[in-house]
Amino acid sequence: MNRIDRLLGTILLLQSRRLVTAEQVAAHFEISVRTVYRDLSALSEIGVPIAAEAGVGYSLLKGYHLPPVMFSAAEASALCVGGEMVKGFADSSLAGPMDSALLKIRAMLPREQRDQAERILRHTAILGSPRQSARPDPGILLPIQRAVALRRVLHLVYQARGRAQTTREVEPLGVVYYGHAWYLIAWCRLRGAFRHFRLDRIRHLALGEGNFEARPEFSLRAYLAESVRKEDSVPARVRFTRKAAERARGDCFAGFVEERLVAGRVEMDFLTFSLEWLARWLLSFGREAEAVAPERLRALVKREAEQVARLYGLTRRPVAGRRLKPEPQIPGPKAS
Repeated sequence: MNRIDRLLGTILLLQSRRLVTAEQVAAHFEISVRTVYRDLSALSEIGVPIAAEAGVGYSLLKGYHLPPVMFSAAEASALCVGGEMVKGFADSSLAGPMDSALLKIRAMLPREQRDQAERILRHTAILGSPRQSARPDPGILLPIQRAVALRRVLHLVYQARGRAQTTREVEPLGVVYYGHAWYLIAWCRLRGAFRHFRLDRIRHLALGEGNFEARPEFSLRAYLAESVRKEDSVPARVRFTRKAAERARGDCFAGFVEERLVAGRVEMDFLTFSLEWLARWLLSFGREAEAVAPERLRALVKREAEQVARLYGLTRRPVAGRRLKPEPQIPGPKAS
């Protein structure tokens, strides 16, 4: 960040809070406190009315406001996508105010930036909860969103789970968040088919030289709905105790989508690529997890549990009230 941008940012920071310390300004811009003092002195010299209270902090004199500042294309896109995340994940009482705020932001953007932000929103879908999300490498998400909006070819070095790295040339068509992770939905020229790429597994990203032709027949929402209907992405519902739900949320690979409270338990929806795997995973929770749907998942959990029971010789339920015989004690080594 150059000094002019930093000085402007300092005014905005002062304008957004009642009091700001030099240390807070330094941490915000990742500069030294001495540099902050020089910046504040420079702002005072050009007429910005900054009041200083010894041992307290700095503030702008009441009544001073910086004229409206234009957002950059990246800032506008980030605000719009962030607004959609707030609407999707926060309390419903925030939806109306957020819609109003986003409308004001779009109204003050130049036409080109507004069109780009709207294209990014049309090609971005956010499903599920943002807790403990798998973060892509810094600098990955925004360039991908811009490539989607501008229809620019992308060159990727991709590391699929458990496989060697591959180099792909793709036509980016949308970005989706689900199961604690961000995904790029694209037409893969290597495979000749639509594919989704998990952003935190992209090892290298570069913009190609050319643009690709629009695919008016492609709909991100329709693609996601079709993926859910396919055998390789099956919806499932499980109820956990509150304690077990904490662990389930942390297992990003389980494809967590959303949750709700039902009869004192946490009911969670998943998108899984294998009901068999999900059944074995659920058994690791013991009685703290119950498969709710689909019925095939319940049958798989039951079958797995019966196989485990046979492995330990438990072919019948113990009679109510009857205690199991204590395990025989294995004698330890005699003391010398």
